[in-house]
Amino acid sequence: MIVTELRLPGVMLIEPDVFRDPRGFFLETFQAQRYREAAGITLPFVQDNHSRSPRGVLRGLHAQHRYPQGKLVRVARGEVFDVSVDIDPASPYFGVWTGAVLSDDNQRQLWIPPGYAHGFLVLSDVADFEYKCTDYYVPDDEVGLVWDDSAVGIDWPLADPVLSDKDRAWPTLAQIKADR
Repeated sequence: MIVTELRLPGVMLIEPDVFRDPRGFFLETFQAQRYREAAGITLPFVQDNHSRSPRGVLRGLHAQHRYPQGKLVRVARGEVFDVSVDIDPASPYFGVWTGAVLSDDNQRQLWIPPGYAHGFLVLSDVADFEYKCTDYYVPDDEVGLVWDDSAVGIDWPLADPVLSDKDRAWPTLAQIKADR
Protein backbone atom coordinates (compact mmCIF):
# COMPACT_ATOMS: atom_id res chain seq x y z
CA MET A 1 0.00 0.00 0.00
CA ILE A 2 1.27 3.47 -0.89
CA VAL A 3 0.01 6.40 1.19
CA THR A 4 0.65 10.01 0.14
CA GLU A 5 -0.40 13.06 2.15
CA LEU A 6 -1.98 15.67 -0.11
CA ARG A 7 -2.11 19.47 0.23
CA LEU A 8 -4.42 19.47 3.25
CA PRO A 9 -3.10 18.08 6.54
CA GLY A 10 -4.36 14.57 7.11
CA VAL A 11 -5.89 14.07 3.65
CA MET A 12 -4.29 10.88 2.35
CA LEU A 13 -4.27 9.35 -1.11
CA ILE A 14 -4.20 5.60 -0.55
CA GLU A 15 -3.14 3.18 -3.27
CA PRO A 16 -3.95 -0.27 -1.92
CA ASP A 17 -2.19 -3.39 -3.11
CA VAL A 18 -4.21 -4.82 -6.02
CA PHE A 19 -3.61 -8.43 -7.01
CA ARG A 20 -4.49 -8.97 -10.69
CA ASP A 21 -4.49 -12.15 -12.72
CA PRO A 22 -6.47 -13.54 -15.70
CA ARG A 23 -9.51 -14.03 -13.43
CA GLY A 24 -9.68 -10.33 -12.50
CA PHE A 25 -8.40 -8.69 -9.32
CA PHE A 26 -8.53 -8.78 -5.54
CA LEU A 27 -7.89 -6.02 -3.00
CA GLU A 28 -8.68 -5.23 0.60
CA THR A 29 -10.70 -2.02 0.60
CA PHE A 30 -10.17 -1.65 4.34
CA GLN A 31 -8.26 -3.52 7.03
CA ALA A 32 -8.14 -1.71 10.37
CA GLN A 33 -4.60 -2.56 11.48
CA ARG A 34 -3.01 -1.93 8.08
CA TYR A 35 -4.83 1.40 7.57
CA ARG A 36 -3.98 2.50 11.10
CA GLU A 37 -0.27 1.75 10.59
CA ALA A 38 0.05 3.10 7.03
CA ALA A 39 -2.36 6.06 7.02
CA GLY A 40 -2.95 6.83 10.69
CA ILE A 41 -6.68 6.08 10.48
CA THR A 42 -7.67 5.34 14.07
CA LEU A 43 -11.30 6.46 14.21
CA PRO A 44 -13.93 3.71 14.06
CA PHE A 45 -16.28 3.61 11.08
CA VAL A 46 -20.00 3.60 11.94
CA GLN A 47 -21.70 3.96 8.56
CA ASP A 48 -21.08 2.85 4.96
CA ASN A 49 -22.67 4.71 2.02
CA HIS A 50 -23.03 3.96 -1.69
CA SER A 51 -24.21 6.38 -4.37
CA ARG A 52 -24.65 5.94 -8.12
CA SER A 53 -24.60 8.92 -10.44
CA PRO A 54 -24.33 9.54 -14.19
CA ARG A 55 -21.69 11.64 -15.97
CA GLY A 56 -21.59 15.29 -15.00
CA VAL A 57 -23.23 14.95 -11.57
CA LEU A 58 -21.45 16.89 -8.84
CA ARG A 59 -22.29 15.93 -5.26
CA GLY A 60 -21.02 18.35 -2.63
CA LEU A 61 -19.32 20.10 -1.13
CA HIS A 62 -20.66 18.67 2.15
CA ALA A 63 -19.58 18.52 5.79
CA GLN A 64 -21.11 18.37 9.25
CA HIS A 65 -20.43 21.04 11.86
CA ARG A 66 -21.03 19.50 15.32
CA TYR A 67 -20.69 15.86 14.21
CA PRO A 68 -17.87 15.95 11.63
CA GLN A 69 -17.37 12.80 9.61
CA GLY A 70 -14.07 11.32 8.55
CA LYS A 71 -14.53 9.56 5.22
CA LEU A 72 -12.65 6.78 3.46
CA VAL A 73 -13.84 7.07 -0.14
CA ARG A 74 -13.45 4.91 -3.23
CA VAL A 75 -15.02 4.28 -6.62
CA ALA A 76 -16.34 0.76 -7.25
CA ARG A 77 -17.37 1.53 -10.84
CA GLY A 78 -16.45 4.41 -13.12
CA GLU A 79 -14.36 7.52 -12.48
CA VAL A 80 -14.73 10.68 -10.39
CA PHE A 81 -12.77 13.81 -9.53
CA ASP A 82 -12.83 13.88 -5.72
CA VAL A 83 -12.25 17.10 -3.75
CA SER A 84 -11.70 18.13 -0.12
CA VAL A 85 -11.74 21.73 1.14
CA ASP A 86 -10.86 23.20 4.54
CA ILE A 87 -13.89 25.29 5.57
CA ASP A 88 -12.78 26.09 9.13
CA PRO A 89 -12.26 29.88 9.36
CA ALA A 90 -9.86 29.36 12.29
CA SER A 91 -7.59 27.09 10.24
CA PRO A 92 -4.46 28.35 8.47
CA TYR A 93 -5.63 26.20 5.53
CA PHE A 94 -9.08 27.85 5.29
CA GLY A 95 -10.13 27.76 1.65
CA VAL A 96 -7.37 25.38 0.52
CA TRP A 97 -8.53 22.46 -1.61
CA THR A 98 -7.01 19.22 -2.82
CA GLY A 99 -8.32 16.67 -5.28
CA ALA A 100 -7.60 13.40 -7.04
CA VAL A 101 -9.08 11.20 -9.74
CA LEU A 102 -10.46 7.98 -8.27
CA SER A 103 -11.60 5.12 -10.50
CA ASP A 104 -12.32 1.43 -10.65
CA ASP A 105 -9.18 1.18 -12.78
CA ASN A 106 -6.69 2.89 -10.43
CA GLN A 107 -8.44 1.61 -7.22
CA ARG A 108 -7.23 4.67 -5.32
CA GLN A 109 -8.93 5.79 -2.12
CA LEU A 110 -8.93 9.06 -0.22
CA TRP A 111 -8.97 9.45 3.54
CA ILE A 112 -10.62 12.75 4.42
CA PRO A 113 -10.34 13.51 8.15
CA PRO A 114 -13.30 14.98 10.04
CA GLY A 115 -13.90 18.67 9.46
CA TYR A 116 -13.24 19.05 5.74
CA ALA A 117 -15.93 19.64 3.13
CA HIS A 118 -16.07 16.88 0.53
CA GLY A 119 -17.52 16.45 -2.94
CA PHE A 120 -17.02 14.64 -6.21
CA LEU A 121 -17.76 15.05 -9.91
CA VAL A 122 -18.58 12.02 -12.07
CA LEU A 123 -16.34 11.80 -15.16
CA SER A 124 -17.47 8.41 -16.54
CA ASP A 125 -20.86 7.39 -17.98
CA VAL A 126 -21.85 6.20 -14.50
CA ALA A 127 -20.04 5.93 -11.17
CA ASP A 128 -20.66 3.88 -8.06
CA PHE A 129 -19.12 5.80 -5.18
CA GLU A 130 -18.64 4.08 -1.82
CA TYR A 131 -17.46 5.54 1.46
CA LYS A 132 -17.05 4.69 5.10
CA CYS A 133 -17.90 7.38 7.70
CA THR A 134 -16.65 7.90 11.25
CA ASP A 135 -19.90 9.49 12.45
CA TYR A 136 -23.56 9.22 11.55
CA TYR A 137 -25.27 11.47 9.04
CA VAL A 138 -27.19 14.17 10.93
CA PRO A 139 -29.31 16.18 8.45
CA ASP A 140 -29.74 19.18 10.77
CA ASP A 141 -25.96 19.43 11.21
CA GLU A 142 -25.06 19.49 7.52
CA VAL A 143 -23.06 22.43 6.20
CA GLY A 144 -21.39 23.00 2.88
CA LEU A 145 -19.54 25.18 0.43
CA VAL A 146 -20.78 26.20 -3.01
CA TRP A 147 -18.91 24.19 -5.64
CA ASP A 148 -17.74 27.10 -7.79
CA ASP A 149 -16.55 29.66 -5.21
CA SER A 150 -13.87 31.64 -7.05
CA ALA A 151 -12.10 32.29 -3.72
CA VAL A 152 -11.35 28.54 -3.56
CA GLY A 153 -10.67 28.09 -7.28
CA ILE A 154 -11.24 24.36 -7.63
CA ASP A 155 -10.12 23.23 -11.07
CA TRP A 156 -13.17 21.10 -11.88
CA PRO A 157 -12.78 19.11 -15.14
CA LEU A 158 -16.35 20.05 -16.25
CA ALA A 159 -17.72 23.60 -16.27
CA ASP A 160 -21.46 22.91 -16.10
CA PRO A 161 -22.19 20.03 -13.70
CA VAL A 162 -25.57 18.66 -12.69
CA LEU A 163 -26.30 19.80 -9.12
CA SER A 164 -29.05 19.39 -6.57
CA ASP A 165 -30.83 22.57 -5.46
CA LYS A 166 -29.22 22.14 -2.03
CA ASP A 167 -25.70 21.91 -3.46
CA ARG A 168 -26.28 24.92 -5.71
CA ALA A 169 -27.32 27.03 -2.67
CA TRP A 170 -24.37 26.39 -0.30
CA PRO A 171 -22.57 29.53 0.93
CA THR A 172 -19.23 30.93 -0.24
CA LEU A 173 -16.11 31.01 1.94
CA ALA A 174 -16.79 34.67 2.72
CA GLN A 175 -20.30 33.79 3.93
CA ILE A 176 -18.98 30.89 6.02
CA LYS A 177 -16.40 33.17 7.65
CA ALA A 178 -19.04 35.83 8.37
CA ASP A 179 -21.45 33.27 9.88
CA ARG A 180 -18.89 31.78 12.29
